[in-house]
Amino acid sequence: MSWLVLVVSGVLEAVWATALDRSEGFSRLGPSVTFVVALVASMAGLAYAMRALPVGTSYAVWVGIGAALTAGYAMVTGAEAASVLKILLLLGLVGCVIGLKLVDGS
Repeated sequence: MSWLVLVVSGVLEAVWATALDRSEGFSRLGPSVTFVVALVASMAGLAYAMRALPVGTSYAVWVGIGAALTAGYAMVTGAEAASVLKILLLLGLVGCVIGLKLVDGS
């Protein structure tokens, strides 16, 4: 259960990071509210997962999922330039996150 919560929290990290960008310095209400809700839920999920998983693994997985999804979303929407190298590096990051799950002893 902790791993599932951790993955969802990583997805929510991408949501709040994207909402933060779209809030334009908290000047837009919708993205600002989305940011706060996703941030609180993401942090709560990370805290829950860390009750059963090591802090280093939890944080690395949380950040890795959030970073990969945020960058991937930005490339898909055209907010950031895409390249084969960027995509390969993001896939490597996802592979490392999967590797952390596979070597987890819990």
